[in-house]
Amino acid sequence: MTAHLQQTRPRYYAPAPFRIQALTADLCIYGGTSGGVIAAIEAARRGLGVILLEPGTHLGGLSSGGLGMTDVGNKHVIGGLSREFYRRIGRRYGVDVEWRFEPHVAEETFDDWLAETGVQVFTGHFVSSVSKKDGRLVALTTMSGLTVTASLFIDATYEGDLMARSGVSHTIGRESNAQYDETLNGAQIHAGHQFDHPVDPYVIPGRPQSGLLPGIDPGSDYQPGQGDRRVQAYNFRMCLTRRPDLRIPFPRPEDYDASWYVLLKRYLATGWDEVFRKFDPIRNDKTDTNNHGAVSTDFIGMSHNYPEADYETRETIFQSHVTWQQGLMWTLANDPEIPGSIRTRMSQW
Repeated sequence: MTAHLQQTRPRYYAPAPFRIQALTADLCIYGGTSGGVIAAIEAARRGLGVILLEPGTHLGGLSSGGLGMTDVGNKHVIGGLSREFYRRIGRRYGVDVEWRFEPHVAEETFDDWLAETGVQVFTGHFVSSVSKKDGRLVALTTMSGLTVTASLFIDATYEGDLMARSGVSHTIGRESNAQYDETLNGAQIHAGHQFDHPVDPYVIPGRPQSGLLPGIDPGSDYQPGQGDRRVQAYNFRMCLTRRPDLRIPFPRPEDYDASWYVLLKRYLATGWDEVFRKFDPIRNDKTDTNNHGAVSTDFIGMSHNYPEADYETRETIFQSHVTWQQGLMWTLANDPEIPGSIRTRMSQW
């Protein structure tokens, strides 16, 4: 327990110190997401020399970052290296195939698999600039000073930073329905993640002059299907447990601001009771816990500047999400204004 309690606050931007200044490969993959790892393995199996660069410190992206309950319908359509991944996971648990797994098992599976292939893996490398010849990408340089020259490049990141720096055209936010004569783009209101009951948005209920609570957008220009530069809300996918040998109390972040959770308390006071709806079970009495409801782990509205921000600004945005989600869990487990039935249950996780 002592080792777990001495954990440090997570970071997004932490460039790795690196002494090597130049590397060459047939293929350079930027982004150690599950797609990046699988692309590296396939290319290595085909005889290519592969360098895999990952900005963070963990490989596997969402698959090893908390999404342990695989979103899948007909499992029979999953084949190839994807199926092999789930079979390798299964062997770790003594079964043929496993679809619900612990994040660390997924990460170890990716790490071991890459080690078998001879792929050169470097973590903590954030792309800084690129070199092009005749309109073609020929090299990238990272913030750590490493330059990789390759015949082919794959951008397997979620942000698309390598493509953006290479001049690939892109769109930030939601396109309008009118742009391509479609029906499901732009601003939408659907059941499931909206407020199911009315909640007063003002600091002093019923008094607009008191101002809006944190997180409330003052805009009143909503039009169905209208485009904008907003991106999907971000959160951290959590692996939680009630096992006594693993339980650690939710920390209260140092920069905790109780005003951000007034909206949550007011919503719970209406009788909304689906806080534990997305605690999906995985192996070893743990969960894949995700956002559910109008006020949950999604830090709504706070991710819009992230895609085009520099790394330092992204770190600031990342830390605001850390504070929001740690504060949310601490509030649900400890704040006396949270209904007792929810507070008691949450404090068991």
